[in-house]
Amino acid sequence: MPRRRIARIALRLLHVNVGLALFGLGIALQVDAGIGLGPWDAFHEGLSVRTPLTYGQASILAGLTILAISTAMTRMRPGWGTVLNMLAIGPWVDVFRAWPAFPAATGLLGGALQFAVGLVLTGVATGLYLTAGLGAGPRDGFALALARRLDVTVRRARTLVEVVVLTSGWLLGGTVGIGTLAFAVAIGPLMQWSLRLWAPLARGYERSVAASGPQCTNDPARSAGGVRMDEVRDRPRGEEEA
Repeated sequence: MPRRRIARIALRLLHVNVGLALFGLGIALQVDAGIGLGPWDAFHEGLSVRTPLTYGQASILAGLTILAISTAMTRMRPGWGTVLNMLAIGPWVDVFRAWPAFPAATGLLGGALQFAVGLVLTGVATGLYLTAGLGAGPRDGFALALARRLDVTVRRARTLVEVVVLTSGWLLGGTVGIGTLAFAVAIGPLMQWSLRLWAPLARGYERSVAASGPQCTNDPARSAGGVRMDEVRDRPRGEEEA
């Protein structure tokens, strides 16, 4: 394998892992803010309340389950970024929350401020890891697979999934509150803005692949379920709805 290609793959793996670490930090801040969580985060927290699992372990278990289901439904192998998303975010949340100096919000105002910082960081991190071009998270893939199976729009499939997940998380004991509403309203615009913010990185990867010629037709960003750079740059709403 040419050195240039090895270097490009290594850079993308570093890129996606930085994005996932920041994503985990954003989620950890939201969890400890205590004012409510997004649907999947409430579900993971609920699982950790009802079982011996930590938040991170519950996240991995849920991700592995829905990845298996969506893979069976679509018969498409997941991208590297999909697998890393499933395996890395939960443990990063556990690491940050276990840090003795990690902020613990007190009161509604403190919780709201901490949640806002975590929410913005999550939006920024989402665009960052997606522009590595190694694939979206398993939860997004599940919504896409369900839309195809039910023959409905991705928006409707995602809404259905998140309503079911949020209800399940609430019944299990996950935190639902004003933060849940804030997450629902803000995460889409934040994600779209973030994809545009990091678009120059995506274009840089495109130029690198184009300059390498035909030898890179098997580049991991163009196979294994990877997110194409033109999709990230030109169709941010498609990523948002997925």
